[in-house]
Amino acid sequence: MGIQVSRQHNAGARGWLPAVFRMAEWDADLDHIIPSAVLPPFWAKLVVGFASLLCFARSYDGDFVFDDSEAIVNNKVAGVVGRADLLGALFFLLSFLGYCKAFRETHKEGTRSTFWVLLSILLGAVAMLCKEQGITVLGLNAVFDILVMSKLNVLAVVQKVLHKDRSFENPGLLRNGGLLFRMTLLAAGGAGMLYVRWKIMGTGPPAFTEVDNPASFADSMLVRAINYNYYYSLNAWLLLCPWWLCFDWSMGCIPLIKSVGDWRVIALAALWFCLIGLICQALCSEDSHKRRILSLGLGFLIIPFLPASNLFFRVGFVVAERVLYLPSAGFCMLLTFGFGALSKHTKKKKPIAALVLGVLLINTLRCMVRSGEWRSEEQLFRSALSVCPLNAKVHYNVGKNLADKGNQTAAIRYYREAVRLNPKYVHAMNNLGNILKERNELQEAEELLSLAVQIQPDFAAAWMNLGIVQNSLKRFQAAEQSYRTAIKHRRKYPDCYYNLGRLYADLNRHVDALHAWRNATALKPEHSLAWNNMIILLDNTGNLAQAEAVGREALELIPNDHSLMFSLANVLGKSQKYKESEALFLKAIKAHPNAASYHGNLAVLYHRWGHLDLAKKHYEISLRLDPSASGTKENYGLLRRKLEQMQKRNV
Repeated sequence: MGIQVSRQHNAGARGWLPAVFRMAEWDADLDHIIPSAVLPPFWAKLVVGFASLLCFARSYDGDFVFDDSEAIVNNKVAGVVGRADLLGALFFLLSFLGYCKAFRETHKEGTRSTFWVLLSILLGAVAMLCKEQGITVLGLNAVFDILVMSKLNVLAVVQKVLHKDRSFENPGLLRNGGLLFRMTLLAAGGAGMLYVRWKIMGTGPPAFTEVDNPASFADSMLVRAINYNYYYSLNAWLLLCPWWLCFDWSMGCIPLIKSVGDWRVIALAALWFCLIGLICQALCSEDSHKRRILSLGLGFLIIPFLPASNLFFRVGFVVAERVLYLPSAGFCMLLTFGFGALSKHTKKKKPIAALVLGVLLINTLRCMVRSGEWRSEEQLFRSALSVCPLNAKVHYNVGKNLADKGNQTAAIRYYREAVRLNPKYVHAMNNLGNILKERNELQEAEELLSLAVQIQPDFAAAWMNLGIVQNSLKRFQAAEQSYRTAIKHRRKYPDCYYNLGRLYADLNRHVDALHAWRNATALKPEHSLAWNNMIILLDNTGNLAQAEAVGREALELIPNDHSLMFSLANVLGKSQKYKESEALFLKAIKAHPNAASYHGNLAVLYHRWGHLDLAKKHYEISLRLDPSASGTKENYGLLRRKLEQMQKRNV
């Protein structure tokens, strides 16, 4: 019951039928097999556009959530070459447009434009470098070329190969724009791009853990095979009934099937019963139109899913809804064909039409709901609690979202549940330890962080946080060892060098502290805290010239950092460079007007400089912002006594 754009078929083009594919006849094929309502082009486009808007309008202004935060917001490469997935999508679009152009060239001139076909293949290959499932672009190009553009009869070819028919050697496969040549080019381009991507990845696959994909770590091949097939059936069910949707399906969300006695093996049997039936129809049906559509639908359904099937390499997920985007095209084709066949063989059309409209309506409503859940991380994470309550990562992400919003009490509850569900969940232990550290619950924080690094000895962030806790407990030697271990596992770790510098400063190892902070700024030039600590340490030890040089260097790199302006202004004031110091203080206050210390130190500068009225003004502003500042109170008292003495002299 799909919507088709009405067209007039050109009878004069039929003389080209033996040689090339014609768009007009393909439409006729679809109309023959899938009876459908016909709308004028304008209304067809309007209906499709409105349906798309209805489904996804709720999330048009949503946040970047979950993986998108890392892929887009925190992606340093994105500012230079754009997001990799967007490039992949662009190449996929251009590849598709190449085929559309080839269609038009074919329909108008009777000869396929080889240039556009080859361009689309090349762009599909390049997409492999940019897109997570870039290889599927090549696979779809091949299926589309073979089954649609070249109208290759797969069954006839298989029969000729099996019977060693010499007619197979005729130039039929080389007609229609050089099918074998294009397939060879496609395979060669795909192999080349795979090699380049393999080199980019470090000549090895990514390292996944058991919690990411438990079935792939099972010792028994039978257990692995059963669970892989169960995952396939779950993906098929999500296509058929996308009601249970979750942003992450790992960490106990789907318990392993460990024996054939598990009732869930019924899902495997149902999946393969349907697939084998469809494949038999696609290969053995006497209706060539039916064979072609079923072959195309199955190709679009299966080939894009192959990279996520665990057949060629281990993947880092159990179920991932994103890998169903492209297979859904084949599923929709098969579903539409099924409804068309059902309508064709029954006299009662209205119930079939009502069923189709009902399916469309329910899925549209579900899409609207899910689109709204992707508006924010809070909605997305909480929506998963009812789908995968045993998934530790779901509880972890809810807790992290609450912690980011400052709700530490609720965050602790979810982090503890994540650790209970997965006692080896080191990231949950690390975050929980951090919150406990901030709440000064140092003993439990140390226990959690120590357990985390025991489970995962190369967990650099946990080692650094353990060092911070040990430093707070005055266990300086252990803290230094923890920091050094963190740096050993992550060479470029500016935050760890910063914390190591703080430890050395507490131990009055000033040279070591400066060296550690200099390492931090070398790795991360915008590390404001490290720059500030260097300036303050040099200032406190009387090295004003060095402090000034470091402050000027820092401001060149981070010109709008008000804390650096404040620190350098203090140094310049002590060096009696009052005018320059005043300018920096005023600039810092303009950027951060409610900082009591900024007003207080500017008042001290004016006090030394002899601008007593201005000193009085800023002392009073500072005390209004922070009435408990004892140093400011003392200085203000000295100023008032001095002003009173001056008044008495004048009298």
